[in-house]
Amino acid sequence: MPVAGTPPAVIRRVPQQERSRRRVEDILDAAERLVVERGVDALTTRDLAAGAGVPVASLYQYFADKDDVLVALAQRDMGEMDTQVAADLQALDVVSVASMVRTTMLAFVKVYGRRPAFVEVYLRGRASATLHQFGRAHLEQLAHDLRGYALDIGIASDDLTLRIAELALEIGDRIFQLAYEERLAGDEALVEEGIVMMTAYLERYATPAGLAGVRR
Repeated sequence: MPVAGTPPAVIRRVPQQERSRRRVEDILDAAERLVVERGVDALTTRDLAAGAGVPVASLYQYFADKDDVLVALAQRDMGEMDTQVAADLQALDVVSVASMVRTTMLAFVKVYGRRPAFVEVYLRGRASATLHQFGRAHLEQLAHDLRGYALDIGIASDDLTLRIAELALEIGDRIFQLAYEERLAGDEALVEEGIVMMTAYLERYATPAGLAGVRR
């Protein structure tokens, strides 16, 4: 089941040589460390270059500005998120709307726990237009993929339009923003309330099989 976003590309020049690819990864690794230490707003391109051990001019060979670095970092972590969602859904023996909502949202929680920088950038740092565009593009793609999956296995009715699926993902995204607003570890009780709320909303568009569950 494909669950993969197609966010905008942000690397200005795709590295061809191993040394250049390693340099890009070093810049992203430095960004990952520094956003946890200082937060997104306090981070500068000079900090990123120093953290990666490269001249500032080298950073600009690959990224237009700080926001581009942060989006590339979020894009890397979002790939891990999509893989986690797909793997956890595939592991379900019985799929219902309720189990699909819970599994998807808890997959996000797993990755947020492993990737505190992702929390800083994706949940707390979307003040810039570039990061906002990235987040919106990914949510739209994820809504398309999850809706298609639910329709294909017969747990959702055709009344679940793409627009409704996008709204559900936007609401879920906001729940996570609130749950991780104050603590990197997140608020488990708030996430659980969000799961209950999302389940109740999406079960309005469930088929009988979607309520009872479909054995894989």
